[in-house]
Amino acid sequence: MAQVRKTTHSRKTTGSKNTSTRRSAARKGTKRAAPKRWSQRVTKESDALDLKRGVFKLTSPRKIAASLKRSAEHSARRKTGAYRSALSMLTFYINRAGKTLPKIQRERLEKAKVELKRAFGRE
Repeated sequence: MAQVRKTTHSRKTTGSKNTSTRRSAARKGTKRAAPKRWSQRVTKESDALDLKRGVFKLTSPRKIAASLKRSAEHSARRKTGAYRSALSMLTFYINRAGKTLPKIQRERLEKAKVELKRAFGRE
């Protein structure tokens, strides 16, 4: 005897509007919540470094590099070497800030890259 498979939904189509069109029309008047920032999630949940709060706001490139080095060497969350992790986190911050990063701060962070190389003996 052949078994008949039951479905949980009906496959009938009606002559009225498509359901997705109706749903989108109903949503036009409502506001959607702003999406969560993926870059914030990356720094908190990924295998990124455990950074000291406000490290990129420091005024000295040498202090920024020293803090990144310290974090990279002590972090249990990183997958690659300490230098590579520290440099990639610095680059990540510069790239995510984009055009909103003030020129002075960008220059300071670029100098921190040089200091980071010096701190790891990679000149």
